[in-house]
Amino acid sequence: MSVKRPGIDTLAAISDYYGFDLSFEELGEFQSAVAGSMAIYDRLDELADESLPVNYPRADMGYRPVGDDNPLNGWAWKCSVPGAEEGPLAGRTVALKDNIALAGIPMMNGSPIMEGFVPREDATVVTRLLDAGAHITGKTAVPAFCFDGGGCTGYPEPQPVNPHDRERLAGASSNGSAVVVTNGEVDMALGGDQGGSIRLPASWSGCYGIKGTHGLVPYTGIFPIELTLDHVGPMARTAEDCARMLEVLAGSDGLDPRQYDVRTAKYTESLSEDLTGIRIGILREGFGIAGASESDVDAAVKEAISVLEKVGARATEVSVPMHNDGLALWSAIAFEGATELMVRGDGYGTNWRGHYSTQLMDFYGRARRARGHDFSDTVKMTVLAGHYMSEQYNRHYYGKAQNIGRRLARDYDNALQEYDLLIMPTTAMKAVKRPADKSLNSTLAGALSNLHNTAPFDVSGHPAMSVPVGFSEGLPIGMQLVGRRWDEATVLKVAHAYQVAIG
Repeated sequence: MSVKRPGIDTLAAISDYYGFDLSFEELGEFQSAVAGSMAIYDRLDELADESLPVNYPRADMGYRPVGDDNPLNGWAWKCSVPGAEEGPLAGRTVALKDNIALAGIPMMNGSPIMEGFVPREDATVVTRLLDAGAHITGKTAVPAFCFDGGGCTGYPEPQPVNPHDRERLAGASSNGSAVVVTNGEVDMALGGDQGGSIRLPASWSGCYGIKGTHGLVPYTGIFPIELTLDHVGPMARTAEDCARMLEVLAGSDGLDPRQYDVRTAKYTESLSEDLTGIRIGILREGFGIAGASESDVDAAVKEAISVLEKVGARATEVSVPMHNDGLALWSAIAFEGATELMVRGDGYGTNWRGHYSTQLMDFYGRARRARGHDFSDTVKMTVLAGHYMSEQYNRHYYGKAQNIGRRLARDYDNALQEYDLLIMPTTAMKAVKRPADKSLNSTLAGALSNLHNTAPFDVSGHPAMSVPVGFSEGLPIGMQLVGRRWDEATVLKVAHAYQVAIG
């Protein structure tokens, strides 16, 4: 394929955008120079691209389930991809969030823009699961481009519903993974987390879910949102299964720029029912959030802390005032960062070494330009705000938020020198009702109003886990455990101890 050379009108538009102020004669000279430089792309077209391996055959390419075959609308696609005959996950069924590449299986990422896209490669996490003996049985439904903290913008309808009340949201972009796990349709699932999307649906739907330290699990082969916020991790009905799954997933793959100085552990070996010596900091700012917190949620988490004290932990209150600013920092990073990478950058952008899924970039890049009107309201709002801030203020606020985000991380680190864990509600409230209409205000309220306690730890990169701690008014409540960076072992140990203690 020969790269098309740009016409003079195209170069004039580019010149105007950058303020080059080139005359027509100058544009003609540059047109010749630019066209001459394009020979390098002709050579690149002659070279074979790199792709991620596909090591296991697809036993059944599958179908989109409907009706009784998809009782909570959690599935985007059902299929059968058996892994190795032996391994730590042998005999376990696993579902993948539908932003994860599984070769030969459609990946819509919750949007009509991606309809028709079928990856030709397996994400690193897919290969690791299959190597460990897992049996992948399908892809789970997600809201549009996973940019939705409630789970109310997905395509196609019907969208996932809460397992405990079908009139309520299941929570965030890993909502499909949460409901198929909670409903017993699969043993384990993979979720993704940029603002809380593993932990939010775990809290609202009633399962366990952990995002490790930023970079612990490779994101290679997964549709990105923002490099500094992207996480992927396990969801299951027990803390032990989360630990077992994380052991399989964790570690550098040499292809993901998010990974640096990765430290792993044998997480299952750290599980214990005895918490003697464990110091818990009850994060003051995570409770009583104005306009958000529900008293029964706060009370349930404090009761769960008393259970941990009965099995040996020592708990006292700790304050990290900057926690209150974590959501503002996250928003500034997400608005501009997601606009640059997820939209303007065709999902991958530039300026990093690692694996680029060029097939996805080609498909999505063409599709988004042709079908921009099909972006969800959450994505449209993000792009309008993010593009404006980038152009009007020269990315100043993105950079400032990243700088202050390091200060937030240091404040958590300082608290975690005194305590082994920080604890607070995962979500300040129980699952909310699905928006009654499709108006912009209703959609944004349902999608972006529950991130207070989760988003700050995507900014800081600390490991964080949601643990079910009972019900109120028939709805689950989640307790969030936050640990030191690379100390997922302690987070999982405490989660397991709590689960054993309550029987």
